[in-house]
Amino acid sequence: MSSAARGVNIGPPRFKIAVHSIVWLANSGNILSSAMIASQVNSHATFMRRVLQALATAGIVESKGGREGGYSLRKSADQITLGEIYCAVNIASIESEIDAVDCGAAGEKLDAELEKILYEAEQQTIDFLRNYTIADVMNRIEFFEC
Repeated sequence: MSSAARGVNIGPPRFKIAVHSIVWLANSGNILSSAMIASQVNSHATFMRRVLQALATAGIVESKGGREGGYSLRKSADQITLGEIYCAVNIASIESEIDAVDCGAAGEKLDAELEKILYEAEQQTIDFLRNYTIADVMNRIEFFEC
């Protein structure tokens, strides 16, 4: 089975939802409510608000309160990179520290080295994702409203 058929799960779980949300916002060109976006990306509105808040904190989207409120893009689709989105939701997805099992001095050294390697891999992933914008993603698919 190819990786495209089974899916690739690299990065924080919120990353794909965030990208889908931004694509919908870019396509609409309007202010959309979190409930509207959630229905378009098959997510729950509460979860969607958390993702959108992370994107707002990162300056990717802006929120407008009130009856006519919702979310809109702060920049055009060709100025928003997948790397920016990844960083925005990765920081937001760290919800708690998991206590490590005490493996002694050798285990601690192994953990420290593994963390360095994983950090380097993540930085290379972010650098790679910075090469693609939301506009690039939209151009790679035939995006239309369903």
